[in-house]
Amino acid sequence: MNEKQADPAVEKKPMTRVEEIVNARNFTRTNIITLLRSEGADMQFLINEALQEKLSRIGNEIHLRGLIEYSNVCRKNCLYCGLRRDSKQHPYVLSDEDVLKCAQLAVASHYGSVAIQCGERTDREFTDKIESLVRQIKQLSDGKLGITLSCGEQTREVYARWREAGAHRYLLRIETSNRELYYRIHPNDPQHSFEQRLACLDYLKELDYQTGTGVMVGLPTQSVENLADDILYFQAQDFAMIGLGPYIPHPQTPLWEKREIIPSPEARLHLTLKVLAVTRLMMPEINMVAATAMQTLDPLGREKAVVAGANVIMPNLTPTEYREGYFIYPDKACVKDKPEDCNSCLDARMQMIGHKILYNSWGDSKAYLKKIGLKE
Repeated sequence: MNEKQADPAVEKKPMTRVEEIVNARNFTRTNIITLLRSEGADMQFLINEALQEKLSRIGNEIHLRGLIEYSNVCRKNCLYCGLRRDSKQHPYVLSDEDVLKCAQLAVASHYGSVAIQCGERTDREFTDKIESLVRQIKQLSDGKLGITLSCGEQTREVYARWREAGAHRYLLRIETSNRELYYRIHPNDPQHSFEQRLACLDYLKELDYQTGTGVMVGLPTQSVENLADDILYFQAQDFAMIGLGPYIPHPQTPLWEKREIIPSPEARLHLTLKVLAVTRLMMPEINMVAATAMQTLDPLGREKAVVAGANVIMPNLTPTEYREGYFIYPDKACVKDKPEDCNSCLDARMQMIGHKILYNSWGDSKAYLKKIGLKE
């Protein structure tokens, strides 16, 4: 026989449904649900495609936000959170000196940005203090440090004051875009309004913050349909950044009683990776955080999140003696690490997965910069 015959054993396999969806970039609600249900080789294909999309659109650089956990005092009583109003944790508020030392460490470590995170308060003493701290950090760093705030729901006037003081990014996680699920994880009282959460996100965008939101993955009664709707909500609202992570039950919260009906830790980790990957494919130039909660479930969880599409890491600058008071969930990773030891560790971890940390940069969202007509 002169002509070579094709070997059936090496013939190209037909594409799976997941491969067809991703290759066509056909992200209907039904198709997103299919992607979120992918397993094995299909899941790996999805993650690989998200990584390639990220590398081609925004590169392999990782942006840092030095995290300052300012206070664990909260007016809210969310059913899942270790900082809830009825929490038995010892309350703390960092002094101005502590906060400014964190900011100085961020400058010395060449982070480029800090993020102030805390329990929700709306009293004037608190809102004035955050405004003052933002101004002091700007002055201390000669304007070099970018500032992200994650201080909960506020009035439009308060957001405007903080914006004018120098904060330019704000993360307000909605936790779920489904109203019914929202009220399954929050008390149904005047302090917890789904509509107010949405209104606050609108205020932030109106005030030209780089606005971010996000959800918990693996909540009791949460479905992949809910998560598909969350991703479509992110896209429809054109957020500049997304912070999402797996739900981790806290034994001192009401939702602990429902821990038996949530997916296993491995399943929650995998589902979070798939949500990250689909979000990256649908919103290729936004910033996405590799949450510490990922590392809590898996020692390499943060690295896996980066490979699935994340490009922001938030090393903790909070003084070590206060970190155990900021237990949003148990067994939190890196609680006993010294802030000054993070750099070499992060550099090595990112190099291991083919990424590099971009120092001395605000690390703004490319999607946001394009929207306002600025180059990187």
